[in-house]
Amino acid sequence: MTTGGMNKMQIANQDTVGPLPAEHPRVRKQKIGVLLLNLGTPDATDYFSVRRYLSEFLSDKRVIDYPSWLWQPLLQGIILTSRPFRSGAAYASIWDQRTNESPLLVYTRSIAEKMSAEFEANDNIVIEFGMRYGNPSTPKMIKSLLDQGCTKILLFALYPQYSATTTATAYDKAFDYLKTIPRQPAIRTAPPWQDDPAYIELLAQSIQEKLDELENPPEYILTSFHGLPKRYLLQGDPYHCLCAKTSRLVREKLGWPEDQWITTFQSRFGPEEWLQPYTDKTIEKLAHDGVKRIAIVSPAFVCECIETLEEIAMEARDEFLENGGEEYTYIPCLNDRDEHIHLLSNYVRRELQGWV
Repeated sequence: MTTGGMNKMQIANQDTVGPLPAEHPRVRKQKIGVLLLNLGTPDATDYFSVRRYLSEFLSDKRVIDYPSWLWQPLLQGIILTSRPFRSGAAYASIWDQRTNESPLLVYTRSIAEKMSAEFEANDNIVIEFGMRYGNPSTPKMIKSLLDQGCTKILLFALYPQYSATTTATAYDKAFDYLKTIPRQPAIRTAPPWQDDPAYIELLAQSIQEKLDELENPPEYILTSFHGLPKRYLLQGDPYHCLCAKTSRLVREKLGWPEDQWITTFQSRFGPEEWLQPYTDKTIEKLAHDGVKRIAIVSPAFVCECIETLEEIAMEARDEFLENGGEEYTYIPCLNDRDEHIHLLSNYVRRELQGWV
């Protein structure tokens, strides 16, 4: 028995005892947390901010699976000596000057805020967002939810198509933190939604809206997904197949000819073969072949980021025009448009069944 005749079980259960001891942690009203997880961003565009971010990102074994004894000397001693300058310049070209933040951070925050408004009728649900790399960190935001009284948390990785390099590592980071705390909440993880009819409908709608603005329709539409080393596919990562399915379903929804619709992969890094066809090589070839008008969309990204705004909307455009193309149309991500917020909120409602 403990002091005063109460045993540990009684102290742990506030419903069976009187006033809690003064040293007992504060007992909050139990709530349900939803943590939206995105990739991440540097805090600023300077060398050291970008180096810090890239070091964390490129040290992730889910992203670069080379042995540490081989990879880390290359990364820390060679790659991170020069790459932060180039990446910093790329970030600076798309940096949101109003908030002094990256577009990914601005849009992810807006998505979380607008989703919170969708659930404002239920004050037991708390929605936050966190990043796999950089700030606000996943551990910090899990702690924030716990401090707000959340005893159940839904982890929601913002990637329509699953990959070990995105969805899995986002959840890994959360689990790593949960292993360090004495009282774990109940945890659920949300699945991807690459073929959900409502998602396909909204994606097709956003493409058609942009096409309707054009005086002349594009000769080709490209869906550009973030790439992976081909080796990851052969090891069992289903990402390639999920991307292909999203692309096919959207094309069919739009009724676009199959021979004028191309699924490509961007952002390759390092010497090994990645998923093909490559976006940049495809754009260059189309221009060389006499194609004058193309449109491109990046369905793997829920909101704008350096891969969409700098690599696709700017760099790829320049490549197309410099090689003979004339009209290049970038179709924005779904971002924080109301229909997208409603879609994501419905996915959350589905995953909270039994808790709410």
